[in-house]
Amino acid sequence: MSQPVHVTDQEFQEKVLNSSTPVVVDFWAPWCGPCKMIAPVLEEIAREQADKVIVAKINTDENPDWAVKYGVMGIPTLLFIKDGKEVGRHVGMAATVVLKNKVQALIDG
Repeated sequence: MSQPVHVTDQEFQEKVLNSSTPVVVDFWAPWCGPCKMIAPVLEEIAREQADKVIVAKINTDENPDWAVKYGVMGIPTLLFIKDGKEVGRHVGMAATVVLKNKVQALIDG
């Protein structure tokens, strides 16, 4: 049973870009209401797809560097990373099924 991993700016290269497993990166902040609403969905995805995808959370208040590098303008922003490259992005809330379908596309793609 896997949980999302918390990643800092210093760990981003190693844990996200160098990962051989696809990664869903959640740019979030503790004061963000929609971020809190999407968190249980990401935890569920991390559990259900533990052997196929990594869910990485990066707090943009404490670790802004990669959010700036990726041009994140609002949170939550989810980046879908495969082989070190962004292959998709989702900004804001979405139905659970929509997010699960996007993650499945990342895994299958």
